[in-house]
Amino acid sequence: MTKTPDLSTPEAVHRYFCAFCFNLTWDLLEKPDRSAAENEAVIQACLASLWHWNQRPDCTDRERSVGAWQAARVYAVVQQPDNARHYGQMALSFANNQSPFYQAYAYEALARAEAVAGNRNTAERHLEQARQLAGQVEKLKNKN
Repeated sequence: MTKTPDLSTPEAVHRYFCAFCFNLTWDLLEKPDRSAAENEAVIQACLASLWHWNQRPDCTDRERSVGAWQAARVYAVVQQPDNARHYGQMALSFANNQSPFYQAYAYEALARAEAVAGNRNTAERHLEQARQLAGQVEKLKNKN
């Protein structure tokens, strides 16, 4: 039996819907052969998740970075490179003071955006930055 979510306060509404929409976005992204309507739905679900996160008092730049990264991914998948680039840059700006893990994801988003735009050299440069940052994550992980 599905439990009814607590939606009794604005904080509870935002907590529920940021997660619900985030997960719905992944479900739609993983769906093969999405229709045009489903492509629009995945964009809307992703942006709704990001909006609900931004309404939460506990939202930090880390969550904003992840949300913007997901939006960049969505826009790359639906072949909208300008929007993908915009959200990739947003993810990078929010990841600026985060661990290399989040910065690497932001550069990966930018690489996807540039690949979709047909800018192979720029995509490769962003991908190389992502790899270098990912290497830092491995080094940090191995220190423990």
